[in-house]
Amino acid sequence: MDNGTFVTAGLVLRETETKESDKILTVLTPELGRISVIAKGARSRRSKYTAACQLLAYDEMTLRRKGEWYYLAEASTIELFDGVRQDIEKLALKDDVLRRANEAVCQDAMAAADMLLLLLNALFALGMLEKPNRLVKTAFVWRLLAEAGFAPLADGCAVCGVTEPQEPVLCITEGVIACAKCADPRTDKVPLCAGSLAAMRHIVHADPKKIFSFTLAS
Repeated sequence: MDNGTFVTAGLVLRETETKESDKILTVLTPELGRISVIAKGARSRRSKYTAACQLLAYDEMTLRRKGEWYYLAEASTIELFDGVRQDIEKLALKDDVLRRANEAVCQDAMAAADMLLLLLNALFALGMLEKPNRLVKTAFVWRLLAEAGFAPLADGCAVCGVTEPQEPVLCITEGVIACAKCADPRTDKVPLCAGSLAAMRHIVHADPKKIFSFTLAS
């Protein structure tokens, strides 16, 4: 950082028009978390970074800090996720994913870095790998819960300890996996097939770049 100017990567979570030709961008960065960036002239036809100031744009940004505000000095797009933009169902899912991300992320830099990677991988899975929408949404939500400290205990039956539970069920209230015969009959449960249990374990424990690299039978 030099005289308050620095370069970072960021994903535009929200754009708000202001004044005659400016925008205020909500940007998720790995170092600073979620920040507000004023992009002067971003709506002007002469602007050099119009594309970089739109929703879903993942950019390299040169920012200048002045007081509590960040101002956009330069920007170049890294990825625009056109595969998501061109599909109406994916666009609708994108809104839900961004809303959840915007609500979950804080200013903590480490949490923001993890969230940014999760979000980018979800958009990549939707737009480029063409993964099923429901698979991406479910995996995103489960991993989001895991990153927030609410990962289900899925390594084995929480009661008898066997690695591969018999007729496994997810005990919703407790957030654990159990054999059907071991689970408390009073708790809310969801039965799981072998594929669903394997997918849950993968989502919770996989390397961030491989979260969405699985398939489920219809």
